[in-house]
Amino acid sequence: MLWACIHLPTLALDGVLRRHPRPEAPLALVGGPAQRRVLVAVNAAAARAGLHRGQALAAAHALLADFATVEHDPAETARWRDFLAAWAYRYSSQVLAGFDDAIALEVRASLRLFGPWPVFERRLRADLRELGFAHRIAVAPNPRAARVLAGVQDGLAIVHEARLQVALSRIPVARAGLEPKQAEALHAMGLRRLGQLFAAPRDALGKRFGTGLLQHLDRLRGAPDPHVAYAPPDRFDLRIELGHEVESSQALLFPLRRMTADLGAYLAGRDGGVQRFTVLLEHEGHPDTEVAVGLLAAERDPALLFELARSRLEQAAIPAPVRGLRLLATQLPPFVPAGRELFDERPAQAMPWELLRERLRARLGEDALHGLAMHDDHRPEQAWRRVPLPAAATQPLPGAPRPTWLLPRPLPLRGHGLRVQAGPERVESGWWDGGDVRRDYYVVDTGEGQRAWAFRPAGAGDAPLMLHGWFA
Repeated sequence: MLWACIHLPTLALDGVLRRHPRPEAPLALVGGPAQRRVLVAVNAAAARAGLHRGQALAAAHALLADFATVEHDPAETARWRDFLAAWAYRYSSQVLAGFDDAIALEVRASLRLFGPWPVFERRLRADLRELGFAHRIAVAPNPRAARVLAGVQDGLAIVHEARLQVALSRIPVARAGLEPKQAEALHAMGLRRLGQLFAAPRDALGKRFGTGLLQHLDRLRGAPDPHVAYAPPDRFDLRIELGHEVESSQALLFPLRRMTADLGAYLAGRDGGVQRFTVLLEHEGHPDTEVAVGLLAAERDPALLFELARSRLEQAAIPAPVRGLRLLATQLPPFVPAGRELFDERPAQAMPWELLRERLRARLGEDALHGLAMHDDHRPEQAWRRVPLPAAATQPLPGAPRPTWLLPRPLPLRGHGLRVQAGPERVESGWWDGGDVRRDYYVVDTGEGQRAWAFRPAGAGDAPLMLHGWFA
């Protein structure tokens, strides 16, 4: 097996910045007890101003009076790690999310599908940059070794066990994934690198530091390491708390775009789609406002999901300022891509029918669009019915020619140079419902080059023709 570890050194900070309206402004995550608040992480703008991790909040305000602070939430960080595990599931059926700040995926079986490792690696990095997460990637024959290597050198790829032993031997003990107190004690004893630990007497190490250290060293070198594989949940639930009250729907579009992008990434990871989801607008002292978004077929394109959610949001009445957003999708059916021709001749600016259909429904209403279906009746005005979308033809079209444009009511066919091309075709029907018709239909060419579908009463060969439809 071959494992790629994706180390996420600033996972908690990235989870905040990717939904913040001004990620370029100084910002810090704050944690610790009330009597001693410290900075847990800072972004680049705050670091340039002198702020750093572990700094007291009071000292940080002395250096920089105006910077945004967000409460550090370990549970929120874990949710972002699980989100990235769901994203990685699209590339491998074996994903591990048991690390605090990393995920690992088995990639050897995926190389046949996504290409050699350099190509596969570029694809992973491109996705992570688009999602907004800083990362380091390393490859090793086991996930624990890959995690240690990713923390030491970005881009390192070791495939063979012999090379892994050499690489691990050079790693400092302080960066080998040991308990901090164990690493400090080993460093004080003069054991500075993993190679020295590998060569040290096992019994003495076990008596001094316990069996946990020995197990860690063995598993780094390929001993069995039990892990619980990640399984994507059957629902998507994402919440964003806004830093201030928002009264305009336009101000909600930035977090909404990020949430629908995350939904699309999650659906791609589990190879599924969504046909209905709900955007909940949270208010203080007022029930949540539900904005339901329904689709006719399962979709997962982030741009389409955002467009539909935006249209529904713009039509919603917001009764109170919004303090938070929540996107909930509980029905996630399989995704079946729309069929496309090998040589698609659609113009560059043309919009696919599925996208146009969903946009029109979102803007005009659920019942604004409908399909047409054949109805078992010989009378032309009764031979079709409106049906909900998506409509599928269940009956074959009649063998006789029929026009594409049927008039609401027949009109006298006027003009010169009329030429009958086909007919008569007699239609006698409707006696059972009071709409009895007896007509002889003809295909007629007009002097202007148009082709009409006209009739006269059955058997009345000299009666004037009545226009009922036009052929394309």
